[in-house]
Amino acid sequence: MYFIGFVARPIGAAIFGHYGDRIGRKATLIVTLLMTGISTAAVGLVPGYASIGIWGAVILTLLRLIQGIGVGGEWGGSVLLAMEWAQTNKNRGFICSWPQFGAPAGLFLANVAVLFFSWYSGDQFLNWGWRIPFLISIVMVAIGLWIRLGILETPVFQRILAENKVERAPTIEVLRRQPREVILSALVRMAEQGPAYVFNAFVLSYGTLVLGASRNLLLTGLVAMTALGFITVPIAGALSDRIGRRKVFISGAVFVAAFTFVYFALLNTKVPALIFVAMALSFVPVMTMYGPEAALIAEAFTPRLRYSGSSIGYQLASIIAGGPAPFIATWLFSTFHSTFPIGLYACVCAAISICAALLLPDKTNKDISHEVHYGNA
Repeated sequence: MYFIGFVARPIGAAIFGHYGDRIGRKATLIVTLLMTGISTAAVGLVPGYASIGIWGAVILTLLRLIQGIGVGGEWGGSVLLAMEWAQTNKNRGFICSWPQFGAPAGLFLANVAVLFFSWYSGDQFLNWGWRIPFLISIVMVAIGLWIRLGILETPVFQRILAENKVERAPTIEVLRRQPREVILSALVRMAEQGPAYVFNAFVLSYGTLVLGASRNLLLTGLVAMTALGFITVPIAGALSDRIGRRKVFISGAVFVAAFTFVYFALLNTKVPALIFVAMALSFVPVMTMYGPEAALIAEAFTPRLRYSGSSIGYQLASIIAGGPAPFIATWLFSTFHSTFPIGLYACVCAAISICAALLLPDKTNKDISHEVHYGNA
């Protein structure tokens, strides 16, 4: 069930990338919001095993699939809506970092909600307490829908329409014309997504089963982690406008490779204060990459194929990096009975990302609007 959502993301990227490049960024984003939001809230309504047996798991899997498809189309549209409304070329990294801000901010709110309702419901958390955060997420959907309905289509896509340069099959065209950029966009995320899911998913089972840490300590650590994470994102995005996307991103990749060893060294002390410090700091190197990543990837694609290309490349990483990461970490620990190989795994991810970043074009502060006029692919 966990992995099905990640498999669905590239599917959603291909579907909604097509429509985002065909009918526009705004309309597509409204559909992805409703699809993701309603399926997430519906999880809180699924009857338990005692009521409908195995069908509860079937329904959850289906909702996870729908959610994953919606998420797959969400990222590209939100980044392009921000990027293509940018008034100058000198702040695209900072502007594109704000949609990225939403991921750690959302994790922060989710972890706060789980922590609160875990305390509020006590022993009943597994019976009904876990449902409440899913149900109240519909409020965020309503706010997001109200905002998106009030936003105009981007000037870049309006120009594509005016010049009659809309691609008939953008998903197919981007795979034919820019396959290199699609592949590199997926590989560049290895150091960001792999360690990130070790830090926010694997740590929960490792912390409780191996370290014997309390659930509340781990949840509090995750809250601090995401809080520092969403502070780091716009700072890294703004810094990329000053010294370059590639430099900031690569520094983050090197940082995460080194930090993973420190992270597990602190966890393995089993001292609650050090466990908290390790968890709290763990998203800083990840978000150093995540901040400039949106602009680095989106700038690599021509505007009329940008929604499809950036979405597919970005979401393919869910299959090769984010989705498998907790399972790889679990296998490495169970096989070698040590966290050192997990640090080596982070180093491999970092090396792949650095190579991909060096091969992706760095268009920091460059005027890319001319690509619409000349029809570059």
